[in-house]
Amino acid sequence: MKTMPSTEHGRSSAVNKRKRFLGRMIEHRYLYLMSLPFVAWIIVFSYVPIWGWLMAFQNYKPRFSILNQQWVGLDNFIELFTDERFYLVLRNTLGMSIMGLIVSFTVPIIFALFINEIKNQFFKRSIQTISYLPHFVSWVVVSGMVYKMLSTDGGAVNQLLMALHIIDAPIQFMAKGEWFWGIVTASDAWKETGWNSIIFLAAMAGIDQEQYEAATVDGAGRFRKMWHITLPGIRTTFMVLFILSIGHLISIGFEKQFLLGNPLVSNYSEVLELYALNYGINLSRYSYGTAIGIFNSVVSIILVFAANYIYKRITKESVI
Repeated sequence: MKTMPSTEHGRSSAVNKRKRFLGRMIEHRYLYLMSLPFVAWIIVFSYVPIWGWLMAFQNYKPRFSILNQQWVGLDNFIELFTDERFYLVLRNTLGMSIMGLIVSFTVPIIFALFINEIKNQFFKRSIQTISYLPHFVSWVVVSGMVYKMLSTDGGAVNQLLMALHIIDAPIQFMAKGEWFWGIVTASDAWKETGWNSIIFLAAMAGIDQEQYEAATVDGAGRFRKMWHITLPGIRTTFMVLFILSIGHLISIGFEKQFLLGNPLVSNYSEVLELYALNYGINLSRYSYGTAIGIFNSVVSIILVFAANYIYKRITKESVI
């Protein structure tokens, strides 16, 4: 007898929720319609390709359909994890990723802090515009510039170092593997610092100006205000970007390494994506290349959630 009213109440509550949901759908129907192309794009190009992950467990041959292949189980993954070259490539990937992660956050934040302190709006906007321009230069052009600047035949860097009597003979930067990680990181910093500072400048613009006024009254200087007001004010933005960037630690692309690398520095320049291209796609070993891709994706997801978990344990907040 007592369960009937509660059951009826539960049904009416569910009906009301459906009505409210349908009401919101009708009210915002144009927004939902506008979002349909983007939802379709994500489904077609992000979710449908996951079907291709089956290739990692097959000896894939293009002449057969994906369901009519020879199944090999975990053989491709076993081969991947027993290949000594894989661990060398993983070292390169993590090394360049960590260096890039440190530089891609510290340099844009410092740049944004100083831009934020400029009071002359014309000068401020001019510097911002100039700093954004390298982002739109393709890596093909950037790599050509780097090769020219580091050339032993009249390269600007070697000429400057010899003029300052730091070196006696030109250094073959592009032929020495120990220089490669630094060259890639510096090139990326030059290209992306201005662009990466945009979101930090936007976060700084949202900080309550009364905090700065109160700090000024208390006698705080610019650097004190940066440290105690500006940096804490962009902490959430920083953590969101940092955690998302953690997910790309082993998925850094291969354009920079492909264009700046050469056979002389291959033991330092080859990263996982380039390894998948060289030993997977180029050799028509699509199953092996897919196994590398799955490894990338799974580790990236684990890294993102692990970073978010650690941040949540420390701050009691979550960004995911």
